[in-house]
Amino acid sequence: MSRRLGILISGRGSNLQSIIDAISRGELAAEIAVVISNRPEAAGLLRAREAGLETVCLSQKNFDSRDTYDAAIALELQARGVDLVCLAGFMRLVGRPLLDAFPQRILNIHPSLLPAFPGLDAQRQALEYGVSVAGATVHVVTAELDGGPIVLQASVPVLPDDTVESLSARILIEEHGLYPRAVGLVLDGQWRLEGRRFRLTAAASKG
Repeated sequence: MSRRLGILISGRGSNLQSIIDAISRGELAAEIAVVISNRPEAAGLLRAREAGLETVCLSQKNFDSRDTYDAAIALELQARGVDLVCLAGFMRLVGRPLLDAFPQRILNIHPSLLPAFPGLDAQRQALEYGVSVAGATVHVVTAELDGGPIVLQASVPVLPDDTVESLSARILIEEHGLYPRAVGLVLDGQWRLEGRRFRLTAAASKG
């Protein structure tokens, strides 16, 4: 696997920034080839440009179907030699053309300990359910919403006086450390999928 990343965003891009910073510090051996947003107003586009990265904005309004839109994203990524796609707050379901173009090579980070609380408002779901532990998950993207094989997870205690905002802030801190680590693991290539389980090879485990 090459070490060229394509980052897909919809909003502020804080997880994009965590990957940029990890690369700058030498903690992640990778290159961000392009940052693509589905929203022209996404603050993460400015983050990317300030870091000297190429940006592309593709609005679904300009495409006649979800499939043609996802195919256009795939073409942009392939044209830049991207081998691993990272969803960093990309608020769209990934469709079959993009999944087929990058099989087992799309990652997402989600603010819960999957399989608990998939979808939107995961932190609110956790608080309403009354769990004592929440967290973040990096997983391989499949056609199932937040249902792909789990690469890494980090747990966060839920405090008695937590609000959605306070819990979200503490989970986000964990996300920023977790995502670059997971990207590095996948790029190193010393892993395999057994069913839906992400397993490191013996060499990776010893390392």
